[in-house]
Amino acid sequence: MSDSGRQRQIVELLRDRPFASVRELQERLGVSAATVRRDIDKIDEAGEARKVYGGISALDGASQGVAYAMPYDENRDLAVEAKRQIAALAATMVRDGDAVIVHGGSTCFHLGVKLAERNIRLYTNSMPLAAYLSDHGHCSLTVAGGELHREPGIIHSLTQGIPFYASKFFLGAQGLGQEGVLESHPLLVRSIVELSLCADQIVVLADSRKLSIHARNVALPLSRIGTLVTDDGLSDTDARMLEDAGVMVRIAPSSGAVQ
Repeated sequence: MSDSGRQRQIVELLRDRPFASVRELQERLGVSAATVRRDIDKIDEAGEARKVYGGISALDGASQGVAYAMPYDENRDLAVEAKRQIAALAATMVRDGDAVIVHGGSTCFHLGVKLAERNIRLYTNSMPLAAYLSDHGHCSLTVAGGELHREPGIIHSLTQGIPFYASKFFLGAQGLGQEGVLESHPLLVRSIVELSLCADQIVVLADSRKLSIHARNVALPLSRIGTLVTDDGLSDTDARMLEDAGVMVRIAPSSGAVQ
């Protein structure tokens, strides 16, 4: 297939969905990651879609479909460097002695890894993070009670209360827009709402591609969010929208500057 043929196929794919990863495009097109990245650069330069961490995003309004919830194992491998930098910056917002809630999701997992050795109290409903901290962490750990839901990888109870109160609640998002934090999975919506009532501040950790993903359920309105930690791919338009809604935006560096 010619370069132009591959690039047209990528653009057509984005008419039905908001985002495609480099790995997925490799498999679909049968080419190397380097070839996919060159195609993404050309499409971005032509203004037909937007290059983002981990892949390519449809332009605002170009994708009319509603995003589906990716399996945790797939989402974990997207925009990894951006997630690590976001987590590193978020970790600087936690002081020794704090009590924090860290929700499920891949970016929050990276935050939990950063906090593993800290002198803090940490509550999580994340199965992968709880397993990691049980083996590697020295922070005080409280794990949510209830049933294990292997997808989306959280522990949740429909009846049991949350015996924890925190200074900050850190959560990720499948999508983020004027409506607020967006999720497709109804169980994630329920757990986010419940945990948001147990913290003084709500901090969203989301790489910039999430601003182009439109999931079907609103978990929290923007008015509930205190801070968004994201990467430097955030557009000026999205930054103004968030700031106008009263959300403090913190941009993680694209290199390893934050320790």
